[in-house]
Amino acid sequence: MPSYKLIYFNLEGRGEILRYLFSYSNIDFEDRRVEFADWPALKPTIPYGQLPVVEIDGVIYNQSLAIGRYLAKKAGLTGKSELDEIRVDALIDTIDDFFSKFPWMDTEKAKKEFMEKSSPQLLAYLEKTLGNNPWFVGDSATWADFFWDTCADSFESYVPGFAKDYPKLLALKERVKAIPTIAAWIKKRPKKIPVKH
Repeated sequence: MPSYKLIYFNLEGRGEILRYLFSYSNIDFEDRRVEFADWPALKPTIPYGQLPVVEIDGVIYNQSLAIGRYLAKKAGLTGKSELDEIRVDALIDTIDDFFSKFPWMDTEKAKKEFMEKSSPQLLAYLEKTLGNNPWFVGDSATWADFFWDTCADSFESYVPGFAKDYPKLLALKERVKAIPTIAAWIKKRPKKIPVKH
């Protein structure tokens, strides 16, 4: 059995999808949380100077979505066919595009304005894709559902209620969080650092 170590900051962000995937599959992993004060010394040792990374049997791998895809395949969360995989990847890329554009380090006002201007298009697309189905793709959960939940939690911590007009997407988040292994992770995970607005 390989040994896994996730290295990320003490927050959810891009690391939480990996924690969900490890937890869903009951894979033991070391959850190393880097304090911001320690980051400058660690940064030169990390590929491209970016977190998260995952160390597998002593070898470091970078890029959260590449690692996520690897873990999702191991867990059977990439869809039931190659065409499902395309749909899952497209959803993840769409959400990630938005995640990457979000003004994380900007003012509270800038974050709110960004969400008011930019989120309706994303949310309408996601809710239309979901339709009346329990999951985005097929009749069972995929990591696209997990990714929506973790990213939405990050947005929510900065702009509360950003998806309040999209009940189907909110219900999807509840379904993800109700998966027993995910619920167990959420219950035991360390408290994240408070968001400064």
